[in-house]
Amino acid sequence: MENIVTIDNLSHRYSKDWAVRDVSFNIKKRGIVGLLGSNGAGKSTIMNILCGIIAPTRGHVTIQEHDIKKSPIAAKKLLGFLPQKAPLYLDLTVDEYLFHCARLRQIPKESIKASVENVKEYCGVKEYGKRLIGNLSGGYQQRVGIAQAIIHQPKLVVLDEPTNGLDPVQITEVRSLIQDISKDSAVLLSTHILSEVQAMCERIIMIEKGKMVFSGNLSAFNNLIKPNTLILQMNNPPSIDQLESIEGIKSASMSNQKSVKLNLENGAEIAKELIELGVQKKMGDYRTLQRKGVAGYNFCKTV
Repeated sequence: MENIVTIDNLSHRYSKDWAVRDVSFNIKKRGIVGLLGSNGAGKSTIMNILCGIIAPTRGHVTIQEHDIKKSPIAAKKLLGFLPQKAPLYLDLTVDEYLFHCARLRQIPKESIKASVENVKEYCGVKEYGKRLIGNLSGGYQQRVGIAQAIIHQPKLVVLDEPTNGLDPVQITEVRSLIQDISKDSAVLLSTHILSEVQAMCERIIMIEKGKMVFSGNLSAFNNLIKPNTLILQMNNPPSIDQLESIEGIKSASMSNQKSVKLNLENGAEIAKELIELGVQKKMGDYRTLQRKGVAGYNFCKTV
């Protein structure tokens, strides 16, 4: 499948601080790509550059052969954007708002009504056309936000935290809508929530401190975030023999007097067994350790 987006050595800085450094990746014409990273990692900067809101300090962004700096109008016609806070006019009805968005997107006058009706049905808000947006639930407001992003049938849809603040039912519904969109368009979904990318994305790009630290498919990503090393810390740790007797622990070694490094079997879940062992053997002052982690023990996974 051909690429719709090419990002090459993208770098950007605000004043003296670099927000993004030497990021490069491609996006295919269909499917969902997850842009994952903690708050402040540089995700919003990448999306703002991709959508032509800010110009990069260095590097190039191309959308279907249109450079976002050299041909911004042609490039922007190919994309739709839903920022984290949907750009809704709460005192307008759904119809009024979507007609306004259609005109902004320069949809031909004779096609606007059909475009609005089609996108309302597609996003599940057809029966809410006469309702004020401000009176809709959070889930339906988000649907309207997605509708404005795809009303002109863009080749690329950029979504920033699209399920943020929604309840579980609304999250499921919005996920299903995004997956439907990805059948005909490329979707770049930005989030800091691990379960979001695991639930929807075929490919994941992980950004930390402005740099790309991972790019690959979901299987490779799941292997990355399920490491087989566990660091156990407590005031009076158990013996090596006691730890190695627990099913799922391949080997154990002392890092220091209060820290033990455990090598685990693939996918082993041993937290419960470790906690029970600690309680039975009184391996530490529970009142002191309780502030450190689950049931008084501080667990830290490392690669």
